[in-house]
Amino acid sequence: MKIVFSRKGFDSAAGGGASPIVDGVPLSLPIPAGTASRTTYGDLGLGEHAATASRGKLGAQDLCHHDPMFRSDGTCLFGQVGAAQTHLANQGVGVGDVFLFFGLFRDEETGEPHHRIFGWMEIERMVDLARCREEEREELAGHLHPHALAMHGSNDWIYVGPGGTAAHASDALRLTVPGGPPSLWQRPEWLRKGGLTYHDRGDRWLRGKRLKSVARGQEFVADIGRREAPRRWLEVILADLRAS
Repeated sequence: MKIVFSRKGFDSAAGGGASPIVDGVPLSLPIPAGTASRTTYGDLGLGEHAATASRGKLGAQDLCHHDPMFRSDGTCLFGQVGAAQTHLANQGVGVGDVFLFFGLFRDEETGEPHHRIFGWMEIERMVDLARCREEEREELAGHLHPHALAMHGSNDWIYVGPGGTAAHASDALRLTVPGGPPSLWQRPEWLRKGGLTYHDRGDRWLRGKRLKSVARGQEFVADIGRREAPRRWLEVILADLRAS
C-alpha cells in the first residue's frame, strides 16, 4: 500500500498566497486556470477568498483549475499529467492506495502560513484519458473536470474513488511544526529517511521527528507495504478528515 502526499492549491507561486481557514474550516483555493476550465472561483463560492489571497489579482470571474474535484456524492476526481503522473506510475501507485491532499493555509487567528492536510481520496479506478472509451471521458467531462474537458498532455490520467475534505482545521492534520516555516514538518514516527520520494537527502531528516520538505513538487509517495504503524496513523488521519 502507498500513501501519496499530494500538494495542491494556492501558494506564493500559484495564486500568490495561502488558502484561508474560515470559521475553523480549511478552504483550499484551486490554482488559476486557462481556457481548459469552465469553472470560475465564483462558481465555487470562492470569489472573495481568491481575491483576498491573490491580493486582488484574481476574483469571482476568473477561471480556476477545479482539481481535485470533491463531489457531493462522496467521490473525488483527481487528474494528473506530465512528470508528476510519470512519477506516480513509476512508483506503482494504483487501486487501493490513498492520496492525502495538502496545501499552504493561513492560520485564522495568527495569520501564520503553514502546510496542512485538507482532503483525501482512496483510488478505486484509474482512467487513461488517451485510451479510455469515449463514453467514459464524456462522463468525466460532464462533471466539468478540467482534464477531461481538454487533455493536458499525452499521459493524462484521472483517479476516481471515495474522498472528501476536512470539516475542521485540527492540529492532527497540520504538517508544519508549531512556529516553524511551512516547509519544516513534524513527521510521524513511522516516516523515516528513505521512506518518502523526493526526500532522499540526509540533511532533510532532522532530530525531533522533523522533516525539511522540498520546496517544489506535487506527489510524494510513501510505500508502507503491510506495516502496521503507518496504517494505524492513516486510520487516525482519515477518521479526523471524515469527522463532521
